[in-house]
Amino acid sequence: MLTVEGIYKDGKIELLETVSEVKQSKVLITFLESSDVNLRTLGISKEEASELREKFATFEDWNDPSLDVYNDYDNAKSALDG
Repeated sequence: MLTVEGIYKDGKIELLETVSEVKQSKVLITFLESSDVNLRTLGISKEEASELREKFATFEDWNDPSLDVYNDYDNAKSALDG
């Protein structure tokens, strides 16, 4: 089984990556709910959103694969200590 992300627009599905290893296959299409957030309903202004974006920019590094070594830090540390 293979999962590929795509976009549905105007009756067509556009895959966001090339699938070269599959020549023909049945597929299942799942429409995901939008991840858009209405800031107004949360009581957040555009200015506040901009300020929050700036503050959280530091955390964008957390998805860096080189930081995976820290995923289970507490267990690894206790194994070294114990």
